[in-house]
Amino acid sequence: MSSIKQFQVTFDCAEPERVARFWCEVLGYVVPPPPKGFATWDDFDRSQPPEDQGSWFACSDPSGVGPRLFFQRVPEGKVAKNRMHLCVRVGTGLVGEERLATLEAECARLLALGAVRMRLLLADEDNESCIVMQDIEGNEFCLD
Repeated sequence: MSSIKQFQVTFDCAEPERVARFWCEVLGYVVPPPPKGFATWDDFDRSQPPEDQGSWFACSDPSGVGPRLFFQRVPEGKVAKNRMHLCVRVGTGLVGEERLATLEAECARLLALGAVRMRLLLADEDNESCIVMQDIEGNEFCLD
């Protein structure tokens, strides 16, 4: 049996393009070119039936290493804590004050993009410090 080489992370959301563009800024991801035969994503979207317009959007790691992110419109809003979340690894290998300063700088950048800071979890015997945040639709993620 062969192992999986690639995977996609899918987000349920209300505004797929808006959330996708937020995550592009967070991760340095890019919006792929529109489908063949369309000059822009707006052109592609307008070609879809009205009920499908704006129903999904995607972005990808320009290096091809990270997973594709897919955002799909769902009718219901978020009502509970995520069962799974992304950890944005900005402090890897750093400890103490140097790690905290790096996390705080990235937190400030993401706040300007519309993220919400939830809480700082300080280092203990088992874990390094991290900052719990929410994206622009309330999905939790960590800066770690």
